[in-house]
Amino acid sequence: MNATRTLHDLGQSLWLDHITRNLLKTGVLRRYIDELSVTGLTSNPTIFDHAIKNSKDYDDAIKRKLAQGKSGEKLFFELALEDLTEAADLFQPVYDQTCGLDGWVSLEVSPLLAHDTKSTIAEAKNLHAQAQRPNLLIKIPGTKEGLPAIEEAIFAGIPVNVTLLFSDDQYLAAADAFMHGVERRIDAGLKPDVRSVASIFVSRWDVAVAGKVSEALNNHLGIAVAKRAYKAYLGLLSSPRWMRAYNAGARPQRSR
Repeated sequence: MNATRTLHDLGQSLWLDHITRNLLKTGVLRRYIDELSVTGLTSNPTIFDHAIKNSKDYDDAIKRKLAQGKSGEKLFFELALEDLTEAADLFQPVYDQTCGLDGWVSLEVSPLLAHDTKSTIAEAKNLHAQAQRPNLLIKIPGTKEGLPAIEEAIFAGIPVNVTLLFSDDQYLAAADAFMHGVERRIDAGLKPDVRSVASIFVSRWDVAVAGKVSEALNNHLGIAVAKRAYKAYLGLLSSPRWMRAYNAGARPQRSR
C-alpha cells in the first residue's frame, strides 16, 4: 500500500477529485486524459451529492429509477456506478499502459457504515461485483471497524483505497490489514497482486492548528505527518514480511 494525497499532482501522476455526468457527456474527461495527462479520478458521496443537486444531468435517470421502485442509497449508488464505470473505461488505456500503476477511479462505501464491519464488507463486495472493472478502487475507511473489512476485501481480490487516515500509526494499521489479506490469498493459492492505496489526509492537520502555532510552523504539520507516513511505507517495503509476499507475487503501488 502507499501513502497518497487525494488530488491533483501525485509526483508524475495527476488525479482528478471531481466527477459529474456532464464531464463525461461533453467529452471533457476524455480531453483531460488525452491532452492534460490526467491519470486517475477519485470520488466520494459528497462529490456526487453536489453533482446531483447542482445540475439537471441526473434528472431523467432518477425519474426512471424511481419508477422502478428504487430509492435512497440503492438509487444513489446506481447513479454513481454509471458514472464511474464509464470513467473507468476511459482510464482503461492508462491502466493497461502502466500495468495497473495508474488509470484508477475510486468509489466509496456508504459513510454510514464507517463503524459497521459486516455491512462494509458486504457493500464493498457488492459494488465491486456490480462495477466489473479491474481499475475501480473501493474506498474503505481506516477506522477500527474498517480494518477487518479491508482485510476481507483484499482477500476477496477487491482493490481498496483506504481513507480517513491521519497518522503513520493509522497507516501502519491499514497496511497490516492489507498484508493479512494478501497473506491469506497466498495461503489459499490465489494471486496476491491486489493493487491498493492508502490516502493520508494532509491539509486537515494544518487547518486544525491554523492560528494556534507560530508563523514559522504554519502549513508544516501536514507535511511532517506525510513524511512520517512515507517513512512507515518505506519500512514496510524493506521488511522480511513484505519481501515474502513480493516473492510470492504481491506488488506495491508506488508512493506518490
